[in-house]
Amino acid sequence: MAALFRGSANLLLRWNKHVDFAFVSSRSMASKTPVGFIGLGNMGTPMAKNLLRNGYPVIATDVFPESCKELQDTGAQVVDSPAEVAEKADRIITMLPSSPNVIEVYTGPNGILKKVKKGTLLIDSSTIDPAVSKEMAVAAEKMGAVFMDAPVSGGVGAASLAKLTFMVGGVEEEYHAAQELLTCMGANVVYCGQVGTGQAAKICNNMLLAIGMIGTAETMNLGIRLGLDPKLLAKILNMSSGRCWSSDTYNPVPGVMEGVPSANNYQGGFGTTLMAKDLGLAQNTATNTKTPVPLGSLAHQIYRVMCSRGYANKDFSSVFQFLREEEGQ
Repeated sequence: MAALFRGSANLLLRWNKHVDFAFVSSRSMASKTPVGFIGLGNMGTPMAKNLLRNGYPVIATDVFPESCKELQDTGAQVVDSPAEVAEKADRIITMLPSSPNVIEVYTGPNGILKKVKKGTLLIDSSTIDPAVSKEMAVAAEKMGAVFMDAPVSGGVGAASLAKLTFMVGGVEEEYHAAQELLTCMGANVVYCGQVGTGQAAKICNNMLLAIGMIGTAETMNLGIRLGLDPKLLAKILNMSSGRCWSSDTYNPVPGVMEGVPSANNYQGGFGTTLMAKDLGLAQNTATNTKTPVPLGSLAHQIYRVMCSRGYANKDFSSVFQFLREEEGQ
């Protein structure tokens, strides 16, 4: 009898293990269903690559077909339009330059919402006007889909290393579904509140980033003119109360740090045009909320002037070079 009991128990244990294994495998396979990715620029490409590295099949597209080749070579399926992505995936991430691009990709003739399936999760990591995020959420809801804004901070380096910070706005019940994907691409995923609050957080962050970069560039330039070695000055700043991200992680002075745009003639990184755009968003929201932002306004003007002086396609840390050139005028 005891032997019979042990045999039955072992059989039950093996059956339970089989069931548990089947359940885990099924859940794992379900979580690895294809993810759509639209927008394969400096940020989008490394973000999509990290999804691939985590085992997610990626279905991608970009308005510039040549931008798709690198990701295609890594194993992604490339299609012709956002609508085709929506046909093939029920989780889609967009990473686009501006509000008009987002509106076109979501609501245009070949947009996501033309073919979106009910229940699809739409995550927009572009930096755009919070009002546009809210409009897209309403449009998506009419089609039975869920839209969340999840802009990022950290730049191209953090995108490549999956160390971005995501600021997420949307329906709280859908946050964990978004988090599953975002943690593959970032080190920090923060729920901010309703749709548009992620964009609000990002706009505030970038306004401070621009002000801090200009301040760092001015400080370094003054120190150099006073005869200080730039590496020494940066070292002192970074062990003192003036320390900030622009001084210790992304220094704008050539030769101070390796692996940053200032070490590569300000190529790559976060473009001056994009910073000017984000500061414009900050200005619009400040005006709408009657919020005084004098330094933000001045930073906006500086970056707009830079765009007209040949810096549009250079990294925003090129404000140091811009100030040096201004000395001679």
